[in-house]
Amino acid sequence: MGLNKTIIIRGGGDLATGTISCLHQCGYQVLVLEIAKPTAIRRSVAFSEAMYDGETEVEGIKARKITQFSEAEACWQDGVIPIICDEKAEAVKAVPHFAFVDAAIAKRNLGTTIDMADFVIGLGPGFTAGVDVDVVIETKRGHRLGRIIREGQAIANTGIPGIIGGYGKERVIHSENAGVFHGIAHIGDLVKKGDLIAKVDDAPVYATLDGVLRGILRDGLPVPEHFKIADIDPRLSERENCFTISDKARAIAGGVLQAICIYENGLRSGEGRK
Repeated sequence: MGLNKTIIIRGGGDLATGTISCLHQCGYQVLVLEIAKPTAIRRSVAFSEAMYDGETEVEGIKARKITQFSEAEACWQDGVIPIICDEKAEAVKAVPHFAFVDAAIAKRNLGTTIDMADFVIGLGPGFTAGVDVDVVIETKRGHRLGRIIREGQAIANTGIPGIIGGYGKERVIHSENAGVFHGIAHIGDLVKKGDLIAKVDDAPVYATLDGVLRGILRDGLPVPEHFKIADIDPRLSERENCFTISDKARAIAGGVLQAICIYENGLRSGEGRK
């Protein structure tokens, strides 16, 4: 078949990690682009943590920070996912690839264009299929989660988190002020409503409901006002879920993989981008 098997992915947060893991296990060579200081909340299942620690592991798969694009090949040979600081996506010019996936989940387009690869995918709101990407993958919880959109856009961002265990906006905690974040509780901790879980400078941050601390920002990062800093899962029996890729991330990954397989099958049939 002789197809290029390299895919560049922008973003290494928890939702992106579902896609990265899936494509890696399906035999693709994945290169992840990140910012210097990622702000993932579900850090235990985010490959972006390698930007701080040099290397991280999610469900038995390792990601390793590199500083030069030329180092990616050695990672692939070792069965490790390379991740590099590349906010402007310079890798598009430097690394041969056939697909580009914007998985930053920024709810807006950070500069992705349809000419960045033979096949370009955008996850969630901010992209228009057929204009700045080839297809969009729906990221909103519900009946359409993971669907491939070939025309138009994903469902607009409502700013309201999806419902888990009967809770939506209550389970996600935002900073009330700007400052430096100081974590007190840890991912996987059982917390009760009113427990002190962190501080932003000297301002206390309290748990908003009883549950399992599913995610919390890395200690020492500066945050602006109303920045997402923690996530509580009200399902007390689901502690182990804090350390595995979520159902949502897997559904999105399935949509990405399906879109890529459809594209590759089209190539074999002599079809290309319309």
